[in-house]
Amino acid sequence: MSARPPLPPFTRDTAVQKIRLAEDAWNTRDPARVVLAYSPDTRWRNRVEFLSGRDEAQALLTRKWARELDYRLIKELWAFDSHRIAVRFVYEWHDDAGQWYRSHGNENWAFDDQGLMVRRHASINDQPIAASERRFHWPLGRRPDDHPGLSELGL
Repeated sequence: MSARPPLPPFTRDTAVQKIRLAEDAWNTRDPARVVLAYSPDTRWRNRVEFLSGRDEAQALLTRKWARELDYRLIKELWAFDSHRIAVRFVYEWHDDAGQWYRSHGNENWAFDDQGLMVRRHASINDQPIAASERRFHWPLGRRPDDHPGLSELGL
């Protein structure tokens, strides 16, 4: 198993770097790529689902991005310690009927010494929005470096 830098123990700078790498991966909407950042025996709580292992995580992400279309995500540091990071995030997406949503959430992450995430606990609330209320307009994929973060957007 290969390491996933930056590795614990985290500093503020390496925690921010780890968060941006996670954001970039999730914005690919590629479940097979995303799960490589998690340990093979990772455990998740995602909304009301409780998962064990990469296969279950990949299945959840596959379902997620089949439903959450034109998904764009921003993550931001909330807190950290040596092997844990807490983030807040917002993502925008629409369903197959064209209804847009802004999903607000918090995640608590725990990492092993190789930098793989062993625990992910996510709480998420979906807010219906009008298309005119969207704030995330970059082309699908990685958020541009000059695009404002959550705090700058007032989220």
